[in-house]
Amino acid sequence: MLKKDSTPSLVDTKQFQPPWLLHTAASRSGILSLSKLWPWGAVDTRSHNTQEQELLAQGGITVVGSSITPSPETSTHSPVVAEIMDVDIDSHGNYIHTLAIRNGGKSGKSVTAETQTPRHNLVMTHGYFTGVGFFYRNYYDLSQVDGWDIYAIDWLGMGRSSRPTYKGCRSEGEDKRVAHAEEFFIESLEEWRKRMGIEKMTLCGHSFGGYMNSVYALKYPQHVEKLVLVSPIGVPEAPPDLEERMRNGYTPNNNDKPKDGEPPAADPGKPSMQRVLLFRTAMNLWDRNYTPQWVVRTSGPFSRRLIDWYIGRFSLLTDEQRRGMAAYSHQIAMLPESSASALGDILRPGAFARRPLVGRLSAVSVPTTFMYGSHDWVEHTGGLEIIRRIAGRVKTNLYRVPNAGHNMHIDNPKDFNRFLVNEMKGVRTQP
Repeated sequence: MLKKDSTPSLVDTKQFQPPWLLHTAASRSGILSLSKLWPWGAVDTRSHNTQEQELLAQGGITVVGSSITPSPETSTHSPVVAEIMDVDIDSHGNYIHTLAIRNGGKSGKSVTAETQTPRHNLVMTHGYFTGVGFFYRNYYDLSQVDGWDIYAIDWLGMGRSSRPTYKGCRSEGEDKRVAHAEEFFIESLEEWRKRMGIEKMTLCGHSFGGYMNSVYALKYPQHVEKLVLVSPIGVPEAPPDLEERMRNGYTPNNNDKPKDGEPPAADPGKPSMQRVLLFRTAMNLWDRNYTPQWVVRTSGPFSRRLIDWYIGRFSLLTDEQRRGMAAYSHQIAMLPESSASALGDILRPGAFARRPLVGRLSAVSVPTTFMYGSHDWVEHTGGLEIIRRIAGRVKTNLYRVPNAGHNMHIDNPKDFNRFLVNEMKGVRTQP
């Protein structure tokens, strides 16, 4: 069942769980939720959807029923029409927030009248701490590819999807901890696919979305036409001394480690005691599943400043674009805690996966493409290694998006869109 423009409750977070969400949770009662002390952190549900619509309008997307006027960034053509809906995935009130652009976003044009051939489906999944709005600079160009319907979803417990209480199982061992977290996401994606009536889809996932799309494709390859992994996290093996390095204040790579035989005093980059304490505190919070969103929510009147600082890193955006992204990001960050806390179950500190993809994707059976920014903090060598292992069995490709970092779809949408459109068109020529 589809529910258009439904807004999740910001008060009642005790939602019933489907069977695949029921596990014993690690207790987090030892830390007071300071967000209850800050009335400034509350989200006004009346304007909740407006921020998302305003951001989409900056990219030339008009939402059905919205009065917000779109303004395409690079085109004077008519705006693309999108539908926003919440797709029920169980009988317990859980749903996936969905943006859908069908028929090229042309209002009033039916699929059967336009073509008698099956349409392809591009399903975009966001990274950590973001949502469907972060692809606002991409939807317009992607919707212009003939024969394709475009969808974007918020992961269950993130963005504007429902916020069930996430119950991890840290006490039952790392393998089960990871398996439970992955199941939470990929089974909700599979249920969404069924409810939408989509038989096959090209999955395009950014960062955390790339990781989860990979796991989904390994379990449900029959429903994946192509896998496009945009700077996916969790690919390489972690350095053997990862925990030691970080607890001593060093970054996960080896660039700042003292050379063998050098006394600590000879190391000009030796971390300060403040840095060591910061790293150790961050690691402890991470391992207990406390999240950046938790920090934002508990910062009260300073929460918006933190978001403004984060969005301010996108230096290539205009002031208006940054304001739109900040308003949207702040609203979804202030929603109740849910599956964002699962990241600690999936990744070690330093963004290394507890079960790295480099070995697991050797079994992938669908065409796989990687995309990285030219100055991405995620190393493209991980993608190259997977391609080396699978290139003889499936079609592969790798792009480096120029003048872009980890969020290349925001930094350089022109080239990102061009590469992704090329991959979409390539689906038709596959055997």
